[in-house]
Amino acid sequence: MGSAINNDSLFQGPKRRPRQNGGQVNADGAQEAPEEAGFRGGGGCRSGTWLVLGGGGLKGLAHIGAWQVLQEAGVQLDGIVGTSIGALVGALASSGVPVEAMRARGLSLERADIARVNRRAIWMNGIRQPSIFRGDALRALYAEILPPEGWDALRIPLLINAVDLGDGSTAWFGPGARTDLSLADAVYASSALPVFYPPHESDGHAYVDGGILGQLAIGRAADAGAERIIAVDVGSSGDADVSEILDGGMIGVHQRVISIMMSARRHDLVSGWQGPPLLYVRPRLASYGTFDFEHIPYFLEEGCRATKEALAAS
Repeated sequence: MGSAINNDSLFQGPKRRPRQNGGQVNADGAQEAPEEAGFRGGGGCRSGTWLVLGGGGLKGLAHIGAWQVLQEAGVQLDGIVGTSIGALVGALASSGVPVEAMRARGLSLERADIARVNRRAIWMNGIRQPSIFRGDALRALYAEILPPEGWDALRIPLLINAVDLGDGSTAWFGPGARTDLSLADAVYASSALPVFYPPHESDGHAYVDGGILGQLAIGRAADAGAERIIAVDVGSSGDADVSEILDGGMIGVHQRVISIMMSARRHDLVSGWQGPPLLYVRPRLASYGTFDFEHIPYFLEEGCRATKEALAAS
């Protein structure tokens, strides 16, 4: 990966193959998106490469590995779209934070950095609490690692999605969209997974994780004018152990339902893609959980491996 790769070369050859509708049907009846990396779509392209970083909890640290490989390959980006942890990594990447610093902070991440229990949620009337974790730990982490200049620090255009609980719409934040939230608040809103984290409240609105409606927002990149898209999908997929789900109680069931919903939407979007040529990067993360701290080193390396494989196949 030492030599620079011209962006146009990434979308030659395999970009013209027929759209693939492969993938296996899981036990839930939803057809999974194909696990292999590859291009979908077609048409000529000369400029405008956008990177789409999807949501997936800690598995999204694979985005750091993907970003490292893209930099080493000399890929030049015209924009980034980020959802949930993809919004965080996208904000770091677009503001020029060195990948070495990203990796170091990822490897040092501890449970207390993002998952501070809301003790009121486990009291008798806890069902009325907004979340099982407090939001202050996650907000403090974002304040620590994101540039204090906020949106003004961005070197690459960035778009971040969140869902408005009031009207059920997707809200987009970033230059060219809305900047009424700070960069840190927009990243928090995009990653405020319902039940786990409290919504971000602002001016009478409440925002939650953008992945609820768009875990891999390739359509937004196309709407922004992308002529080719690199999408890194770190979402959950495949079967799950029912006994483990039930052992997790209502939280386990809730998390699985959200996963099924997001997986089905991702599959329909990717397998039916009719937009600009798409380089689909799919790290092998299906068997790992949203808060799987023990495997962070693997997530980082798997992001590298999957992206190298996708580039080589292109």
